Amino acid sequence: YHAQPSQGTEQEKMDYALNNKRRVIRLVLQWAALYGDLLQEDEAAMAFLEEFYVSVSDDTRMIAALKEQLPELEKIVKQVSEEPKAQKKHKVLLQLFNTSDDRAQKRQPIRGSDEVLFKVYCIDQTYTTIRVPVSSSVKEVISAVADKLGSGEGLIIVKMSSGG
Repeated sequence: YHAQPSQGTEQEKMDYALNNKRRVIRLVLQWAALYGDLLQEDEAAMAFLEEFYVSVSDDTRMIAALKEQLPELEKIVKQVSEEPKAQKKHKVLLQLFNTSDDRAQKRQPIRGSDEVLFKVYCIDQTYTTIRVPVSSSVKEVISAVADKLGSGEGLIIVKMSSGG
């Protein structure tokens, strides 16, 4: 919709274009703010952000009202593309996995005392596993990972869905 043409008078076309472009820019800014860490590892997402920034920059020449959002977009693109390497070193990905086939199991409610198994992936391509109760807080999961890895400095949890 960012580059979508509209119909009507010239003023209506400009208003329509401006409103749509602002909405798309807000959406992209929110997306990048929420998933910035994950986007750094996705070349297609980074290429999209950079191409989108160039497109919005070009649009500001014709639609001056978009200039107010350009600095924020530039800041997000720079943040995502230039994260300090020291910070990347400590990223850990936790993946919850099920050891049995759900269809073969009888469905039962989850209890707080049930345990789940996590694969903990480190940035150096290694992983380990931890077992924690379902009712564990994020702090308790991080503590269990820190105990297992021998250090808790700079640990963060990253959630990945099946879609990546």
